[in-house]
Amino acid sequence: MPLHARIQRAVRQLILDGVLGPGKSLPASRALAKSLGVSRDTVEAAYAQLHAEGFIVRRVGSGSFVAEMTEFLSGHRRSKRDALLRNQAPNLSKRGSAVFQSGGVREMSLPRPFAHGVPDTRSFPLPLWERLERQVLKETGTQALLHGDPQGAEPLRRAIADYVNLERGARATADRVLVLTSSQQAMTLCANMLLDSGERIFIEDPAYYGARKAFDAAGLECIPIHVDDQGIIVDPILDEPRRAKAIFLTPSHQFPTGATLALDRRLALIEWAARHQAWIIEDDYDSEFHYAGKPTACVQGLDPHDRTIYIGTFTKSLFPGLRIGYVVLPPQLVKPMTVARTLLDGHTAAMAQLTLARFMEGGHFGAHVRTMRGIYAQRLDVLSGLVRKHLSDFVEPRVPIGGLQMPCVLTCEISERVAIDAARRVGVELLGLSALHAAGDGKAGFLMGFAAYTPAELESAVRKLANALQTVKRT
Repeated sequence: MPLHARIQRAVRQLILDGVLGPGKSLPASRALAKSLGVSRDTVEAAYAQLHAEGFIVRRVGSGSFVAEMTEFLSGHRRSKRDALLRNQAPNLSKRGSAVFQSGGVREMSLPRPFAHGVPDTRSFPLPLWERLERQVLKETGTQALLHGDPQGAEPLRRAIADYVNLERGARATADRVLVLTSSQQAMTLCANMLLDSGERIFIEDPAYYGARKAFDAAGLECIPIHVDDQGIIVDPILDEPRRAKAIFLTPSHQFPTGATLALDRRLALIEWAARHQAWIIEDDYDSEFHYAGKPTACVQGLDPHDRTIYIGTFTKSLFPGLRIGYVVLPPQLVKPMTVARTLLDGHTAAMAQLTLARFMEGGHFGAHVRTMRGIYAQRLDVLSGLVRKHLSDFVEPRVPIGGLQMPCVLTCEISERVAIDAARRVGVELLGLSALHAAGDGKAGFLMGFAAYTPAELESAVRKLANALQTVKRT
């Protein structure tokens, strides 16, 4: 912004705020220029604009004065005061208030150890991605710049269906895939399209906070069901007299415990959903990264009744900035969900979809996942060793068989909140475990993300955390 315009705006704001009242004399242009260290012409240009807008009057031989705008200024200040009051207490709908009060789901733009759920973007084959993107642009031209299919680009839907069928044991076809921006968007769609406000949904306890917030914001009643080392306990669901219309699961790798849902429980839930015409919402958020044995097939592939909605994302397997997730839907839900999606954001960017499709079709996605699986397994091993070496007086690690984070249970007298605050003071991020339980009464501890950080970064962060906890313990 030109210097004279900055001076003009500053003086104008002083007038609007009442600091310079009507009739107040302004400094002579020569004196103000000397005070500000600018040329007199610059100040004259600012004064001329203020005069043209009616904020000041200029009298030959007398100088410049604030114009008489008493009625306008009092109305302006009253409007400003009213706006401040409105900002303090926004007049939102019940659903709007629930969304606002949830705090949303916030991710760190520049994650630091041990932020959870973050992949290593530094190892991503960016030159290859750029080459594929150029190929897409060359072949599609300006077509890629137009509105896209709200269900998603057909090549990507076909690639996703092939992938989940082969790698996850799903029962998918391209016409059943809906491409979205994220798994969070998928959960919000499910909450608003499948259930009415006040209806019940079973949810794991502890559970992924983004799912609970999406369901709460939609006005649903979340019924927490405890999780053990075999996943969600199904007996309370099968015996529950107050039937729910849906259940939310992370069966392949339960968040945050890391448990895998046992086969007999999967089959029991499939039959429960079919019998009561309920929905199973399956979030398969990071199943690509399994470090011990072969991953279990998804629930959707076992369900012959088409009551399961399968949610996947490329945020963890590739990079968060891609903003592409997807759902594999029962046939009867494809059109309603696609129409609903058009009211949210229309469609996902065509260039990113077509580039990803080519990345998958060329075998690059599978190769990248295999490479990162090896790197992440090594980093998990490094982190678990460091925790046992430096944090044994404070926590007990629960080494998972997959995923991007490791749960640790506090074994000392330091509270979870104190531990998290102490870590943050030394530049270390931890997600508390107890808040992920419905009543906040779970075992105290935290999640330690490891995927995005080198062994050296993990060691440095563990040492910082150990020193921080030692300091808290001494005090």
